[in-house]
Amino acid sequence: QVQLVESGGGLVQAGGSLRLSCAASGRTFSTYAMGWFRQAPGKERELVAGISRNSGTAYIADVGKGRFTISRDNAKNTVYLQMNSLKPEDTAVYSCAAGPGVPYSQSTYAYWGQGTQVTVSS
Repeated sequence: QVQLVESGGGLVQAGGSLRLSCAASGRTFSTYAMGWFRQAPGKERELVAGISRNSGTAYIADVGKGRFTISRDNAKNTVYLQMNSLKPEDTAVYSCAAGPGVPYSQSTYAYWGQGTQVTVSS
């Protein structure tokens, strides 16, 4: 099992950038694929990015292509989501997740953080 804590959310103007971080506890971080999900009010949770255990595969959903980058540092037990050119429609609670499968499948993820709010003003 792994515990996940996100940070880095906040209020930003459209066109701005944010870098989200997710710190994991435990010694098993490097054995998990890591992902970032978001959920806006009234909408379903969606996978926006995922990365494999060794960073060999990095997946970015269409909503983030060209703007979002996912990375991880296994020595620091941390995964990051760099978000550039933010839009008001990116406003959501962003959560990181961990799981044993492929990074681009929502069904991979079994462990979740509490989430961090990202608000993009127009």
